[in-house]
Amino acid sequence: MSLKIRLKRVGRKNQPAYRIVVADSESPRDGAVVAEIGHYSPRSKGAQFDVNVEQARSWIAKGATPSETVESLLKKAGCFPAPAPKQA
Repeated sequence: MSLKIRLKRVGRKNQPAYRIVVADSESPRDGAVVAEIGHYSPRSKGAQFDVNVEQARSWIAKGATPSETVESLLKKAGCFPAPAPKQA
């Protein structure tokens, strides 16, 4: 069972909102989840999101792989360490 950190769509028609969840990679997009670690509202001003960084780091350490979108959100939330500056 491989785990993915991905978005689960909630909200009304034409007003999407998403939950950031940990789920089995073979489960459907809106199917059963292992854990919910945050939410993301792309239509609100500033595209608001909230992530429990400690839980996200814990799941990544356990082997869960984030999707591209979730990975960018986790980077903005400070889940990954900042890259070292390149020296010339």
